[in-house]
Amino acid sequence: MPRAIGKATIRNRVKRRVREAIRLRLDQLNSQCEVVINPRRRLLDAPFPEIEREVEKLFLRCAGS
Repeated sequence: MPRAIGKATIRNRVKRRVREAIRLRLDQLNSQCEVVINPRRRLLDAPFPEIEREVEKLFLRCAGS
């Protein structure tokens, strides 16, 4: 997680939110896919459903390739 996002507590919060969104959609991911997520600063204020939608879009894009 890049330090540009903020201090450790903020980075950990972002990490927890992203992990939970991934956990909820993990069954949609192809087991042969490797995904790297590089969160941006706007993730700090994003509502959780928006994070879930973005993860879902990413996983669907991986399933299509």
